[in-house]
Amino acid sequence: MNREHKKWIWISIGISTLFLIGLLYFTFDESTIIALKNLSPFIILLALTVHVLALIVWALRIKVMAYSLGYHVGLFHCINLVFANLFLAAITPSQAGGEPVRVHELYRANVKLGDATAIVIMERVLDGIIFGLGGAVTLFLLGTAWKDVNLPPLVNTVIYITWAAVTIGVVLFALSVRNPLILKRLMRTVSGYVTKKWEMARVERLMEKVDREVDNFHFSLGKFIGMGKFGLFLGLIFTAIFWFLEFIIASILLVGLGQGPYFLESIVSQLIIAIIMMIPLTPGGAGVAEISISSIYGLFISTSVIGVFVLLWRTILYYFNIGIGLISGLIIVRREVESERDNQQLDKPL
Repeated sequence: MNREHKKWIWISIGISTLFLIGLLYFTFDESTIIALKNLSPFIILLALTVHVLALIVWALRIKVMAYSLGYHVGLFHCINLVFANLFLAAITPSQAGGEPVRVHELYRANVKLGDATAIVIMERVLDGIIFGLGGAVTLFLLGTAWKDVNLPPLVNTVIYITWAAVTIGVVLFALSVRNPLILKRLMRTVSGYVTKKWEMARVERLMEKVDREVDNFHFSLGKFIGMGKFGLFLGLIFTAIFWFLEFIIASILLVGLGQGPYFLESIVSQLIIAIIMMIPLTPGGAGVAEISISSIYGLFISTSVIGVFVLLWRTILYYFNIGIGLISGLIIVRREVESERDNQQLDKPL
């Protein structure tokens, strides 16, 4: 781990820890102590097990998508690259640092760089599809039950806007399948509003980048539509399973703290939180995650357990990720060092 990584990990952990301490300070009372006494270690172990299982499902998604393009990537290699990606995702805004790790590790497993990039891009697309469909289904199933929670009108508005935004993204994805020019024109229009006061040279560079990224996206999509349809289908199934497992962790913890599981409410809440954390505000969403979780869940669970709930949730889905990500990263570094040493020995004259 280089100096830059160390700096960002301490910044990320520091921000998250400060917010957690503040949250615990303002919500801790006698009811909190009672909830902690009733909290079974089995519940924490179960939540952690579900999270690990979700990560294995993620690895299976990568494996089947790579297989559909003609590559045999070992399951252990996929699991290790998923774990390693968690570390950089935890210290970069919108978790963007994880993508290069996954691309690199797929490349090291003899997947062509273009195909590795295609797999990683399609993972994000599948996430967006599941978010859109998941939001629609859960909002429909909740019906009047969500209204019974007595959410403020502003919160209801944010929920529906969030779902609508993801759905629009999925629709744009569907349109771009047939005609990438539609997406290019839209991106150029949006960029035009943002860059009104920019210098012309800077605007041109941005437009070139927009066109290049749209072309990369369409190339990736073409790869799967051409020869990896079955892998894309299985990838969608594994994506749904992955997010389902990740989202029920909150309900497991709530049951352990003596609250109702609030299953559907929790899924809608975490869809919103997941989208918020994609916005590049802080490394690993530190601070943003704590505020989002406490604000949304505070609408339908007891104030006394909010601090403990957020602490447990972040321990499993953030601090644990950093730990296993660091271990997997060290395994990769050791492999790279040994590979470099072997190459140097082969290059030595006899």
